[in-house]
Amino acid sequence: MNHPFLLLRKRYFLPLFITQFLGALNDNVIKNAMIVLLTFQAAQWTTLPPGVLANVAAGVFILPFFLLSASAGQLADKYDKAMLTRWVKGFELVIVAIAGTGFWLHQLPVLLLALFLLGLHSTIFGPIKYAILPQHLAADELMGGNALIESGTFVSILLGSLLGALLAGVPLAAVWISVAGGVIALMGYVAARAIPAAPPVAVPPAALLCTASGYPPAPTFCISRNPLAETWRNLAYARKNRPAFAALLGISWFWLYGAIFLVHIPLYAKEVLHGDEASVTLLLVAFIAGIGAGSMLCEWLIRHRRARAGWLIFAGGIGLSLCALDLYMASPVLAAASTSPLNALALVQQPGMFRVLTDLLGLGLCGGLFTVPLYTLLQQASAPTHRARMIAANNIMNALLMVAGALGAGALIAAGITIPELFALVAVANVVAVAGLNQLYRQQAKAGEVG
Repeated sequence: MNHPFLLLRKRYFLPLFITQFLGALNDNVIKNAMIVLLTFQAAQWTTLPPGVLANVAAGVFILPFFLLSASAGQLADKYDKAMLTRWVKGFELVIVAIAGTGFWLHQLPVLLLALFLLGLHSTIFGPIKYAILPQHLAADELMGGNALIESGTFVSILLGSLLGALLAGVPLAAVWISVAGGVIALMGYVAARAIPAAPPVAVPPAALLCTASGYPPAPTFCISRNPLAETWRNLAYARKNRPAFAALLGISWFWLYGAIFLVHIPLYAKEVLHGDEASVTLLLVAFIAGIGAGSMLCEWLIRHRRARAGWLIFAGGIGLSLCALDLYMASPVLAAASTSPLNALALVQQPGMFRVLTDLLGLGLCGGLFTVPLYTLLQQASAPTHRARMIAANNIMNALLMVAGALGAGALIAAGITIPELFALVAVANVVAVAGLNQLYRQQAKAGEVG
């Protein structure tokens, strides 16, 4: 097995990597600029509390994943994935224009519409990028490809969140956010045009029947006109594949867990650490850089046969809880009121801040160890003709749990729970979830369903 960074020299991988990197970057530039503006300038936009607004924004972005992922999976299994990617990136240019209008006119409904459309853009692209990997990569390249995609995605989330927060604090923010979003979208479209063709998987003519029941394994099946019915059928199909469904559940739980931290880091920086807008980026750097490092560490450990996938999933999952609980215990150290918001440099100098940053870095690192083996298992356990729809089922579950998490977190914050207490609660819930996933994995390993 070669070093995964060698894949970045390959034409069958590099354009896809750049396209997905820029797509995630743009999503987070616009989304985080919006969240930071609503957190620190809420009175100029709405009367809703910042904590509720952050969860509303997260829920709006995630909603298309639940409603339309099944249809997106059908599209990716039926049509050439490279062609679909080019259409998606063209659509992104339109979304940036809508978002710019919302920022410029100070219209929250227009911004929420743009956020929903960004979620739709990611909903369509999600099944494409993960289903295309096994189609373009050799079996011994798949773990490395997933590690690069995973680490690249989170590095782009980091850079996008950083850039979004910075742009939200400059004069004429609406103009600069729109310009940045337009340039990134255009670069993504150019990269998408270089992705090699990835046509649907061919099957025997006898399988090319479109029926009202069953799940025809063919690129010429009929696309359902009822997204909700297709969503239910997609999940029902996914449940029949025990190894893939177990991986799907683990990935979805991590996205709920990680989303709670990502969404509430701006509020944590403001209300707990008493930081300013720029201090948000300091926390995001620690958390997201850890995910990128953890993803690459996971690939290195498996490539050098230092650890098995099952052990990494369990160790990473437990580490997520330990780091979150320590973050809860470390937070009161910095809870003293401050006369004015602290910038990033002043915040670093506060007692106990090194511990907070270490916990956030550890959360990301453990998240990378936890998710990369699960994504690889999901791809390898899925039939080639159904792979995009299986990825779509994963996105549906991701969205379902993330929306539930956003609603639950918003309700808890509205009821008076503090951000550190929220982190502690999800850490305890994570212990239960990881224990259940580990038990399921052990049962499947004993039955020979997973390695």
